Amino acid sequence: MSAEIYLIRHTTPAVEKGTCYGQADLDVTESFFDEAARIKEYLPAHIQTVYASPLQRCSKLAQYLFPSHNILFHDELKEINCGDWELLKWDDIPQEVVMPWMNDFVNVRIPGGESYLDLLARTTTLFEKITAQQEHAAIVSHGGVLRSILSHLTDTPLIDSFNVFKLQYGCVVKLTLQENGFVHEILHNVQSTSEQHKPSISKQ
Repeated sequence: MSAEIYLIRHTTPAVEKGTCYGQADLDVTESFFDEAARIKEYLPAHIQTVYASPLQRCSKLAQYLFPSHNILFHDELKEINCGDWELLKWDDIPQEVVMPWMNDFVNVRIPGGESYLDLLARTTTLFEKITAQQEHAAIVSHGGVLRSILSHLTDTPLIDSFNVFKLQYGCVVKLTLQENGFVHEILHNVQSTSEQHKPSISKQ
C-alpha cells in the first residue's frame, strides 16, 4: 500500500468571531465531541504515526482520535504567529498597521510575528521529514499549516491558497504517495461556522 498521510484541521475554537488569533492557545467549543466523532469516521485503522501542533485545540483532537498512539508534538505545526495582534479584534488594529500585511500577507511579517512565507518554510521542512519516514501518518494542525502543505505539493501560489483550499474546521484531507508525488483528496469538509481572518470590508 502506498504511503498515506491524513491532514486534519482542528475543530471549532472557543473564540469570538472577528478576533485575530494564531498561536494563542485557544480551547475548543462544546461541539468538540460531535465534530471529532465525525472526523473519526474518515480515518483508517492503519495510521502508524501521529504528528500534531501542541496547541490544545489540536492536542485535544489528536488525543481523542488516536488514544493508543504516542503523539509527536511539533512547534513547526503551530498556526502562524500573529505576534502583537494575537487576540485583538481585527477591526481594532489601526488601518496603517494592518494594511501593509493585508496588501502582501505572503511576504510581510505581522509585527512581532510571522509572514506566510515563514509559516511555509517551517511547515514544509517538517513535512519533508515526515514523508521521508514512508509511514501511514496523520497530521493534526491548523488551517494555515495545512494550506501551506497543500500549496507546496501542488505548486499553488500562497496568495491563492485561501481560495483554492477552502478548509473548514474539522476537515480531513487524504494524501496518497504516487510515482509523481502526492495526490490529495478531500474526505470531509463541512462548514459549521463562518470564519473571519482579516478586517471587515468596511475597515478596508
